[in-house]
Amino acid sequence: MYVVTSNKAWRAIAVGKGLTSARVWVGDVGQWKSSDGKYKALPVVTTQANIVGDKAVQTGVLDKMGRKYPGEWSTWGPRFNNGLADGSRVMLRYTPV
Repeated sequence: MYVVTSNKAWRAIAVGKGLTSARVWVGDVGQWKSSDGKYKALPVVTTQANIVGDKAVQTGVLDKMGRKYPGEWSTWGPRFNNGLADGSRVMLRYTPV
């Protein structure tokens, strides 16, 4: 699983500090903070997270995101591309363990 996020987001900072073990809940309960803990009943995957710095991998992932989410990509594509280019965003890869 790939995520593009702000370099100031807690998940990016944690991975940068070497805190690479993460649990990913699979499902949708809306915002987790207002879910009254409903996310805890969802299936969970334990993952290893790392920052993706390889530009070719980033390009490939962004191309796939653009094909999967064409309606939103005119907004998010430039934000992700520009943010990765200027360092304000990072790409994270979560690999199941």
